[in-house]
Amino acid sequence: MTIVSLLAEAGLTGRGGAGFSTATKVAAAHAHDAELVVNACDGELGASKDAWVVANRLGELIDGASEIADGARVTYAAHRGSETAHLLRSAGLRLLAVPPRYVSSEESAIVSLAQGGLARPMTKRQPLVRGGRDSDGRRIRPMVVLNAETVWRAAQVSRHGATWFRSYGTPEQPGPRLVSVSTPSTRGVVVETAAGAPVTDLLDLAGGLPDDGDDSGAVLVGGLGGSFVRTADVPGLRWSDADLARVGARTGPGVLEALDPRDCPLGFVDRCLTWAAGESAGQCGPCMFGLPALATDWRALAAGGDHAAYDRVRARVGLLPGRGACSFPDGVAGFAGSALRVFAGHLEQHRAGRCDAAELRTTPRRTDVHAR
Repeated sequence: MTIVSLLAEAGLTGRGGAGFSTATKVAAAHAHDAELVVNACDGELGASKDAWVVANRLGELIDGASEIADGARVTYAAHRGSETAHLLRSAGLRLLAVPPRYVSSEESAIVSLAQGGLARPMTKRQPLVRGGRDSDGRRIRPMVVLNAETVWRAAQVSRHGATWFRSYGTPEQPGPRLVSVSTPSTRGVVVETAAGAPVTDLLDLAGGLPDDGDDSGAVLVGGLGGSFVRTADVPGLRWSDADLARVGARTGPGVLEALDPRDCPLGFVDRCLTWAAGESAGQCGPCMFGLPALATDWRALAAGGDHAAYDRVRARVGLLPGRGACSFPDGVAGFAGSALRVFAGHLEQHRAGRCDAAELRTTPRRTDVHAR
């Protein structure tokens, strides 16, 4: 049985966020003699899975890459100066040092960098696995980019079989998977789990939800391209796309973070949007102008004195998606739109000139002990 048929039988999908069929991507790579790039950048906010795979499963990762590449050249991408890059280079592997910026680890940005261009997303005329030319007419060699966890899982499928793989997870999302979990107690705990696991169990492995007797907090699912979920909705929620859809979220890149109730959630969103505005590749209007404008309007909204700020934020959330070379502005718009919905009550507090989170900072919390 070929690696493609094994992956198809197992139902392995990409673990980087898109959830696309790995068998389909590998089949296309073989058909076009595409080179393989293993993306170990941990590009999403709060992600640490790629670093875990390289640090703990490097041999299996190399085996998976070799089977998928089927003789084609393999390159490993990691953020420049990171421990992951150091480990890959020390193992004698071909390393692509990626600038530590959000959009630089996007698929087309990695392909551009690997072929002598800038680490910026490209407007594609056809799937990169087919090669061809970019929008500027530059020749592009066929390449396929797969997330590090995806490649490691392919090695597991090859070693243990499709039946073993499907014994984990759900029929719709089979197989074991990693989740990066952060709470006010600790950050970046990599949890080995599977679709269908209770979300509270995942959070408990990183210190659990804050025990503050208040269900008005939130959990961020999916990082900067994800969605907020009210703490009150977390009990009974399971880590699967089917169940998370009930609260407007999805498993995505496998990142989960419980917000600190002592931290104003509007301030948290403000910091994320400000950071996002500075991560632009500087080539598309939505990133160059739209994201900074969204960050500015959100700050005015959080300040509470600008009565037109809410309408401006809502308008920008609707205008940003579908207009850039990559989906970065789409994800940030979804993130901000989710914050508007989940933190509506907190927005009312700010309009009234108060912030409950600020009052909590004057009271000793359970998480203060863990933070020291």
